[in-house]
Amino acid sequence: MFEPLSTAQRARSDSLDAVRRVLATIPDPEIPVISIVDLGIVRGVEWEGDAPLITVTPTYSGCPATDVIMADIGRALTEAGFAKHRVEIRLAPAWTTDWITAGARARLAGFGIAPPGAGAVATARVIDTSALHRRVVRAPVRCPRCGSAHTRELSRFGSTPCKAQHRCEDCLEPFDYFKPH
Repeated sequence: MFEPLSTAQRARSDSLDAVRRVLATIPDPEIPVISIVDLGIVRGVEWEGDAPLITVTPTYSGCPATDVIMADIGRALTEAGFAKHRVEIRLAPAWTTDWITAGARARLAGFGIAPPGAGAVATARVIDTSALHRRVVRAPVRCPRCGSAHTRELSRFGSTPCKAQHRCEDCLEPFDYFKPH
């Protein structure tokens, strides 16, 4: 049977919703058109004792933006009246591009960064499993400017470690591709 929430439980729930709204306003420092929530790195918001606990999973363990993100979370929560809070980094399970929201994927493309397709990690397939050759084939990367799938990777490393540099062979524009992982 469903038990109605007490006034205290409802207040705590409303407070966590307020924390989530604050977090949704914090832009990713490297890609300011998406929030840290849309990027999928905010993994949890819950009560721990008398303060909210925010769990964050960086895009990878060596992400140079992690310290900035942690400071931005602390500053935004304090300014919103949540001076008492805790932010914790959790590395497992590892972050995946599958956690990026659909809205964020659209904003990335509008910003000129080709987003990974939903399920891009799961849809990669190994072509050759010999000891000397292992080639993984993924869906084509679409140009965020003209939409062409006629693109090629120029460098496995783009403007940040989580992106690769590509070029469209139709419009000839270079662009970053958010690497799926």
